[in-house]
Amino acid sequence: MKSVKRLVIVLAILVVAIIGISSSTFTVNRDEYAVVKQFGKVVTIYEETGLKFKIPFVQSVEKLPKKQLIYDLPVSEVITKDKQTMVADSFAIWRISDPQLFIKSLSGSVANAESRIEMLVYNAMKNEISSRTQAEVIGDRTGKLAADITDAAKPNFAQYGIELLSVETKHLDLPYDNKASVFNRMVSERNALSASFTAEGEKEAQIIRSETDREIAIMIAEAEALAEQMRAEGEAEYMRLLSEAYNNEDKAAFYEFVRALDALKIALDNGENVIVLSPDSPIVKILYGYAEPAQPAQ
Repeated sequence: MKSVKRLVIVLAILVVAIIGISSSTFTVNRDEYAVVKQFGKVVTIYEETGLKFKIPFVQSVEKLPKKQLIYDLPVSEVITKDKQTMVADSFAIWRISDPQLFIKSLSGSVANAESRIEMLVYNAMKNEISSRTQAEVIGDRTGKLAADITDAAKPNFAQYGIELLSVETKHLDLPYDNKASVFNRMVSERNALSASFTAEGEKEAQIIRSETDREIAIMIAEAEALAEQMRAEGEAEYMRLLSEAYNNEDKAAFYEFVRALDALKIALDNGENVIVLSPDSPIVKILYGYAEPAQPAQ
């Protein structure tokens, strides 16, 4: 009986010891903070990983995330500088930077933190988009809008022990009811711009055509004037040569004889077989021997 009682006591002591050890130790992982509280007051906050100790039954441990967290903001409407409504769907990346302040300001609640993130990020987004026109918001392809929203909202989170890492936009578009009208307006603007470019092109083309036609007209006029000048010079040279060739009576008579024969040949070549001539015609004189053609001077 004594040995049994002794065994029961040993087992009881072991159970108490195991319970005491298990309630006095805890493990801290690399992606979490371990907050040790005593009677609801924060005593110690562990950030390093490993096995830690606390006073059993007196102190309690709460875990807070140390990793980056993502909060998906509700879809909301914002107004641009030119009074156009847009729908924004965004998310925020954040982390707990000061666990002590996080517990003090937000009771250590991630849900409370997300509520603050929703309000502060929405206000920053609303202010940044309201300073831009709809065209500027839609045309942003560099991420500057998201960076400006992050920079505007970030200072407001230091009081909560939170660091806002970035705000990213998943979807920033027009309300469904406005899409058709805005699309039609954009098409009209592009058509007007196209018509303007076409009109400018036609104007430039007409100017080029007019300049080309004027240059061609000038060149043709100069060429015709040069041709007339050359013809006049040729005829003058021809007349000079004739006057030199027939500068005496014998040469002139021979020239008249040749011209009469050429005229007779042309008349007969036209199919005429009857020629009416006056008695004093050079051809009559040649045919009837009234006049002997003068011989050219040797």
